[in-house]
Amino acid sequence: MAGPGLVVMLADTDAGSVVTAAQSGALWGYGLLALQFVLIPVLYVVQELTVRLGITTGRGHGHLIKAHFGAAWAWFSVGTLVLACLGALLSELSGLAGAGELFGVPVKLTMGVVFAGLTAMAFTGSYRTVERIAMAFGALEIVFVLVAWLARPDAGALLSGALEMPWHEPGYRYLVAANIGAVLMPWMVFFQQSSVVEKRLSRPDLAAARWDTAIGAVVTQLVMAGVLVATAASRGSGAHGVALESVAQIAQAFTRVLGAQWGAVLFGLGLAGSALVATIVVTLTAARSLSEVLGVRHSLEHSAREAPWFYGLYTLCLGLGAVLVGSGINLVKVSVGVQVMNALLLPIVLGFLYLLARRLPPQERLRGGYAALVLVVIVATTALGVYAAVSGIVSGAGS
Repeated sequence: MAGPGLVVMLADTDAGSVVTAAQSGALWGYGLLALQFVLIPVLYVVQELTVRLGITTGRGHGHLIKAHFGAAWAWFSVGTLVLACLGALLSELSGLAGAGELFGVPVKLTMGVVFAGLTAMAFTGSYRTVERIAMAFGALEIVFVLVAWLARPDAGALLSGALEMPWHEPGYRYLVAANIGAVLMPWMVFFQQSSVVEKRLSRPDLAAARWDTAIGAVVTQLVMAGVLVATAASRGSGAHGVALESVAQIAQAFTRVLGAQWGAVLFGLGLAGSALVATIVVTLTAARSLSEVLGVRHSLEHSAREAPWFYGLYTLCLGLGAVLVGSGINLVKVSVGVQVMNALLLPIVLGFLYLLARRLPPQERLRGGYAALVLVVIVATTALGVYAAVSGIVSGAGS
């Protein structure tokens, strides 16, 4: 029953996450590498709750919030989600535009092709078809792990660098928040729960769905670590502290390792793959969640005539993002800023997730020692993300 967990985890390593990991390696070398691995169990703990909720209740996240806490809280939660989705969508489409520019393709042409292709995919495909397409695009991200290996980082420098955590530096704290927000994204919770429901997974599928989520959590963080290591190793210790400003500069880390031609091609494929799978996920998430709260049909199994609100919202979000990307926004600053915003939204998203998991039927309810452990993980991660974000912003690190 592999699918929803792996898809959402591949989408987790989106264009914004790739940029955030690259910026981390450029500015702090291996100083943020350990964080990538610490976040693996945190990511699993959070997303496993969405699997429980979806399989046990057969309802999406927005629907459950509305049922248990009322329409006002549901709209509040979904409103913050849509804000996160639109921010992520700008990062994904900007990443695709940047990948196109590496090969001389104009931004408007790239946006036109992406809009037409992903709209056609949604209007003509079932969930399983969309899932297979997303996993095919996401598989391209493995190139980042390959490049990290080929960069041959010095083991001693990597280990000593990973143990150096200059927490007193505001810029470091800002990127800690960005990395937390790049791994724990609001739309992941909504998407995986809705996908579990749409795929009609039941209690016998729970173990397989958990393995799907666990494997995906490891894969996505290996990709994040790969981007960070490749950037840090290729730039050398003398270049650390120099911020990246464009997709082309990030691509240089790969061209130094693989050569100008293959480096550009493989980086472009990896970035495009990560951005495409995330574009599919965040656009579907925004449309599904708004439709859930509105109480209208929101499944890819329904036709556009049967679910006009769902398909209309999907098209509107995708089209709005494509138009805004033509404004020439700075991908690096927007991507890192979006991840910091995700960190600030964690109290809302993880708070509702925990409370809902505590209201499940006795057999699947979050209880006992594991409930206490999950609460500690959520509170600690949320507090760290919010503190790092606020202190970094106040100090002007994100400007």
